[in-house]
Amino acid sequence: QVQLVESGGGLVQAGGSLRLSCGLSGRTFSTFSTYGMGWIRQAPGKERELVASISPGGGWTFAADSVKGRFTISRDNAKNTVYLQMMSLKPEDTAVYFCTAREGGARTTPNEYDYWGQGTQVTVSS
Repeated sequence: QVQLVESGGGLVQAGGSLRLSCGLSGRTFSTFSTYGMGWIRQAPGKERELVASISPGGGWTFAADSVKGRFTISRDNAKNTVYLQMMSLKPEDTAVYFCTAREGGARTTPNEYDYWGQGTQVTVSS
């Protein structure tokens, strides 16, 4: 069973930065490099939004227009970890952020991800 565990959320003032981390473990521990990874956020009353995704090898990334230029996704396959560096945070970035994975290539819509972490809260104060 694939398990994803996020960390790094918290409360930050507008304009600040946070880095989220997500580790993958479970029976596929040795094959992290075959998973496309994504970060998806859910704010109260809003639809889920995929903010960033990255291919298994890390050579392709996607960022939603709402975060482009501010958020950067990266991965370290040797550490089975994916990161989301968030800069110039805005109050509208407040949401629960979920780390997600899917076997094969990365995708740009939330419904295409098979495995989800428990989520980590990011709150940006104005």
